[in-house]
Amino acid sequence: MAGSPHAPSGAVRAARLSPGALVLRYALFAVIATAVNLGAQRAVFAMMTGDFRLPAALGIGTAAGLVTKYLLDKKWIFFDRARPVVDEGRTFTLYTLTGVGTTAIFWGSESLFWWAGGTRTAREFGAVLGLTVGYVLKYRLDRRFVFTGAT
Repeated sequence: MAGSPHAPSGAVRAARLSPGALVLRYALFAVIATAVNLGAQRAVFAMMTGDFRLPAALGIGTAAGLVTKYLLDKKWIFFDRARPVVDEGRTFTLYTLTGVGTTAIFWGSESLFWWAGGTRTAREFGAVLGLTVGYVLKYRLDRRFVFTGAT
């Protein structure tokens, strides 16, 4: 860890959070990112019609939620400090890559509920279910592979 760009300062601060505080904070940030994601999706659905509105909504909502969650996690979950742009880009790339599988869970769940129910409520229920499962898995992946200085 000594040579890692994710130096121990984050680990020291993260260790000060009790497990309960960590879970509550992470859950709050997941709710915020989910709201951003679904808000962006609603905007797309309001502006578009036709066969491409679901994929467009998924893509735009996911991007908005990803950036929101990254910024919150980086600072308040993993206490990762700002670094040069190249290092920051590497961290964001790793963060994004750990989200590929979890995004598939989210998209699959949301799409399944959309196709089965055909309503906004069904689609958003599927989204929340998929995001919940995905965020639990993502935290574990991020802690292990992205923010390696965190505990």
